[in-house]
Amino acid sequence: MIELVIVDDHPLILDGMKTALKENKEIMLRGVAESGIKLLEMLKFISCDVIIMDINMPDMDGIEATQQVLKKHPEIKIIAFSQYDDKHFIRRMLKSGARGYLLKNTSTDEIINAIKEVNRGVLFLGNNLPNLYKKQDSRKGMPLISILTKREQDVLKLICQEKSTKEIASELFISIHTVETHRANLLSKIKARNTAGIVKWAIQNDLLF
Repeated sequence: MIELVIVDDHPLILDGMKTALKENKEIMLRGVAESGIKLLEMLKFISCDVIIMDINMPDMDGIEATQQVLKKHPEIKIIAFSQYDDKHFIRRMLKSGARGYLLKNTSTDEIINAIKEVNRGVLFLGNNLPNLYKKQDSRKGMPLISILTKREQDVLKLICQEKSTKEIASELFISIHTVETHRANLLSKIKARNTAGIVKWAIQNDLLF
């Protein structure tokens, strides 16, 4: 059972989320909060696995609330839930430690899927978000991305889109063995231990946007 907290200052959003989750037997709603400050107070008394976090709230916005929560509770997974699809907000939330980003017009099925995926450690970006991977213009120069070959950049992009090895192989028309070779090269070049480390490196160095 995944224990969930929702943070949003819009009653209609809260009511809609409660209704959507009522029949789900894999997710238990532990509480709701109308602001980041109320969330921090709530977490003194209850535990949770995942938080769905609005960005634009009174007293303390979702970005600061995410940072504050993860300082005290680094094990909690946070999904940003916002009306903004601006890359600036997405970048800031991910850099603050959020493990997912959904727009408020996201379907119920995708919200539930996001909760499950983020809970098991996957970075989840909503299907209706803009393309978040930006190939760097070589004329501007980008030392970090320049350490990767063109094909390694392609594999990096698809890893960040949560594609499996088989899916990456199919999309790039290469063998599964070749994908694993590129993945190993990525791990070696950026000194990461696993796929999560690759995604974290991409986020920290603004290579998702």
